Amino acid sequence: MIELEGVPELIDPVMVAAFEGWNDAGDAASTAVAHLDKEWKGEVFAALDAEDYYDFQVNRPTVWMDAGVRKITWPTTRLSVVRVGGEKPRDLVLVRGIEPSMRWRSFCNELLGFAHELGVELVVILGALLGDTPHTRPVPISGTTSDADLARRMDLEETKYEGPTGIVGILQEACTHAGVPAVSLWAAVPHYVSQPPNPKATLALLNRLEDLIDVRIPLGELPEDARAWQVGVDQLAAEDSEVAEYVQSLEEARDTAELPEASGEAIAREFERYLRRRDGGPSAGDRTRPPMPPKPGARDDDEDSSED
Repeated sequence: MIELEGVPELIDPVMVAAFEGWNDAGDAASTAVAHLDKEWKGEVFAALDAEDYYDFQVNRPTVWMDAGVRKITWPTTRLSVVRVGGEKPRDLVLVRGIEPSMRWRSFCNELLGFAHELGVELVVILGALLGDTPHTRPVPISGTTSDADLARRMDLEETKYEGPTGIVGILQEACTHAGVPAVSLWAAVPHYVSQPPNPKATLALLNRLEDLIDVRIPLGELPEDARAWQVGVDQLAAEDSEVAEYVQSLEEARDTAELPEASGEAIAREFERYLRRRDGGPSAGDRTRPPMPPKPGARDDDEDSSED
């Protein structure tokens, strides 16, 4: 069992996780958690032992210079805590790392140990996949869970997927078996422009997360970056007639499929988000960081380094 002595009592804590790799098309999901960490000035309080879960021939450590001394940073998964201020403050436990190379069940059990010790009430796992979706339309975001009651209460889909899965699917099922409510939010990234970054998909994930956990997320430069990204892809598509024709076919298919719900729940959700941002939701300046817990164990892999 993981013991975190001296951890502050967290307020309605939610764990938000994302992992680089197979479940992270365009780096959209991991960038979303990195954005939360940056905007709310999170500090790492724990890191999993890299040697337990990673193949260093697949995920290479990096060498860097610190005051003339060569050091090594090992690939791993790190956790931080941030407090969202305002009238109803709550804490987020941010988990960001790389999809592990091995021992996935132990990996999930270790993360669930942290969730248990920190009193996490909900786990939200972000992912991104490649899809037949046009870059000119809103990014499709699907919310899924294995819990039928949770699906009804939070207006989510009860997952029926069968087939190969990544660490997002494994962690969600581990949460379900442990009795921890868990949700996965997936962004669909256009397969014809899959290279990172994709700020439009990152922005869509953060907007859906904001609705799900009822907090106001400071977006910083993301909206502007998303617009610039779309303009750039527009220009590239216009230079190739076959790509432009293909994008048009995707647009027609998307518009036909989604026309019945265009004036329904999606518009209502967008209007609620507008009102929340206009009428006194807490700003980025209202966020403060709770006292940081001590590092578990004798060493912290986030800081673990040695001379080359």
